[in-house]
Amino acid sequence: MTIKFPYNAAFDRNIGWLTEWEQLALRGKRIAIAGMGGVGGVHLLTLARFGIGAFNIADFDCFDIVNFNRQIGANTETIGRPKIDVLSEMVLSINPEIKLNRFENGVNSENIDDFLKDADVFVDGFDFFEIEIRSRVYARCYELGIPSLCAAPIGMGAGCLAFLPGGMSFEKYFGFNGKKDDERFLRFLMGLAPRGLHRAYLVEPRAIDLPAHKGPSTGAACQICAGITAVNAVKLLVRRGEVQAAPYHHHYDAYRNKLVISRLPRGLDGPWQRIKIAIARRLYEAARQSATSLQAEWPRTELEEIINYARWTPSPGNSQPWRVHLTGASSFVVALNFNAASRIETLFTAGMFLESLRIAASAFNLRMEWRVVDQEARDQLLVQFDRDDSVSLDPLFSHLPTRSVDRRAYGVRSLSSAEKSALAAALGSAFTLTWHESRRARKRVADITTRASRHTLAHAERLRANLAKVDWEQPRSPTAVPLATLNLGWFAQKLGSLARTAPFLAAIPGVARFVAGRLETRPILASAACFVIRPVAPHDESDAATLRAGMAVQRFWLTATQLGLAMQPLQRPVRLARDKKDPNDPLWVDFLETFQETLGQPNTVTFLGRIGEPRAPFAARATRHSLDTLIVARSGGIPDEKQTKKAAAPAHDSDIVASFIE
Repeated sequence: MTIKFPYNAAFDRNIGWLTEWEQLALRGKRIAIAGMGGVGGVHLLTLARFGIGAFNIADFDCFDIVNFNRQIGANTETIGRPKIDVLSEMVLSINPEIKLNRFENGVNSENIDDFLKDADVFVDGFDFFEIEIRSRVYARCYELGIPSLCAAPIGMGAGCLAFLPGGMSFEKYFGFNGKKDDERFLRFLMGLAPRGLHRAYLVEPRAIDLPAHKGPSTGAACQICAGITAVNAVKLLVRRGEVQAAPYHHHYDAYRNKLVISRLPRGLDGPWQRIKIAIARRLYEAARQSATSLQAEWPRTELEEIINYARWTPSPGNSQPWRVHLTGASSFVVALNFNAASRIETLFTAGMFLESLRIAASAFNLRMEWRVVDQEARDQLLVQFDRDDSVSLDPLFSHLPTRSVDRRAYGVRSLSSAEKSALAAALGSAFTLTWHESRRARKRVADITTRASRHTLAHAERLRANLAKVDWEQPRSPTAVPLATLNLGWFAQKLGSLARTAPFLAAIPGVARFVAGRLETRPILASAACFVIRPVAPHDESDAATLRAGMAVQRFWLTATQLGLAMQPLQRPVRLARDKKDPNDPLWVDFLETFQETLGQPNTVTFLGRIGEPRAPFAARATRHSLDTLIVARSGGIPDEKQTKKAAAPAHDSDIVASFIE
């Protein structure tokens, strides 16, 4: 009789780490796995590739789109299919002789014994929030003498526990009895990661919502869990190698390159663990209350996907002076908000928005065209897209959401000729690029920008307007500039906070000079270079020319991000030199003369900024409105003037646009 499946050949490459007789022994072992989702599914497949011959598997859920980031059975062809069916097919395609006992309604209090029948090892693949049934299964395993393994995906690593017959029990370690659900969830999280290695890179605390049964996850962590669990299971099955069981806990974090082993002889009821749980409870609640809401709506069409990327375009004071009216399947109208003092800045920023749209459209093989709709008000732009397979993905696409303003000190390494060439090429032939690289040259630019800042900060009303656009609480703000991004230092922050209610502080000698020095002088000196972007045709001041200038500068900025460089606009002195004309003010006259000596005529300067290599990642940044805020209409037709004014963002003081572009 012909062998249906060549078991020995299929798992021959395990020999060496396993002996021949150990491999044969695994063929007769059975493992019970509860859950076929994030970790459960990959547990099953990894153990099957070790040659385990039998499994009891349980799951009642079906695959959904939200499973794609981590669950090995989730793909476009399995949406809506029962997870247990999909994983059964996958594991039998590895070894068609595997003996499967399936529990299609999951594990419950009535079938625990059937689920654990003949199991040599129990592997925990339950959803994180299934505390009650998880506790019952572990308790029954302890009574039956079945070893139990738990490996939870924590951040980009794994927190691992083993509960062996005669050792510390699951309940003794976690102490769930008598606790409410919220307390159980918190204790489970703390017990899975008592050293909290993942907290160092948890960049979105708001993503953790224990009461709503929601938390972040990664597929990489699930894979790590499966590898560790499979090795421990094999050690238990072949009775070779040590498995350190509770009260020992292992946490391996790939992101931090760390492995920590903790020993909690009293589990989570030890005095130090109780203190940590109390602190974690307070930190968790504080993080939830201070965090902004996650995006309320996901993109539903290609156009919405494009807008979702383009919404990360910088704007003055994070004002986001645009709203979108979807007018068809391949077009929409961008309604702009103007006020008399900031028209140029709004158009310039709209040009940056258009370039972001064009780059984002390339990801969908779409070619973009735009034009001004209302020739009189000139506050609406019609954007149209056409399918074009010759359009390839723009290399700047992935940098659209990561580009941001960095106001901290940079490295002073000089930019290479290759970096400068790439930046110049990004601008195209319609613009020129001038560098101010020496310390003396940067000092002259710093002098100009500092004078401009002092001019604004020394006037109470201008100061009040600028302070109003600072978010003093949140490190990430969807509508303002977070205080943490301004790099002011403790004392300057205190002065700014006091000035919110007492703007007369600006008149105190030295206050404006000190704050301006923190905002302008120190950061500029700590840079690789300052730069000036100029148009080849400087006398073209049409709206179209301003829009094209914004498009060029956005591409320049994204190219800097692609090169790993940080950048900060320095537009306040340009604005002041262009717009204020007061020959009777000796300070302004002196400022203008210095500006002209250093940078030339104001109307020839499109953009002024500083650039350099960032010294460290920075978590604080301005965020953006969600799609359901930016998209104000999804019906056909071009909006009328009344709709445009209602939909557009509120007007902002002109000095703000010169100071905080984010």
